[in-house]
Amino acid sequence: MKKTGGDVDEFLAAVSSPKRRRDAATMVALMRDVTGREPELWGTIIGFGSCHYHYPTGTEGDAPISAFAPRRQATTVYLLDAGAHGERLARLGPHEIGVGCLYLKDLQSIDAEVLREIVAEDYRRVIVGDTGSATLTVTD
Repeated sequence: MKKTGGDVDEFLAAVSSPKRRRDAATMVALMRDVTGREPELWGTIIGFGSCHYHYPTGTEGDAPISAFAPRRQATTVYLLDAGAHGERLARLGPHEIGVGCLYLKDLQSIDAEVLREIVAEDYRRVIVGDTGSATLTVTD
């Protein structure tokens, strides 16, 4: 994955759903606050900071440290391992999870402080290298 550049505000203004636009603005503010980093476009993903990952299998590449995407069906928050947040997810409110994704249909229906805890813990894990099998190196 690579940074693609572009204006984040223009990208967000082009999101067709008013609810997704609202939720995206909320996520930008939350992730900017948690990470202390500015948003950058990685295609249609909004990322904060960047890191290089390397798996024992030899797979490697670059990715944002923290990221989300305003998708048509839900806001997708990218995490190292969504299932690792079990207790927090139980308190979050309506959501779905994938291995590395948290899907939120409406940020107004969830507990924003719990979402902040999830994003902050995931960010911390990347920064300190607590990532399981992958080796992550923060690059900016």
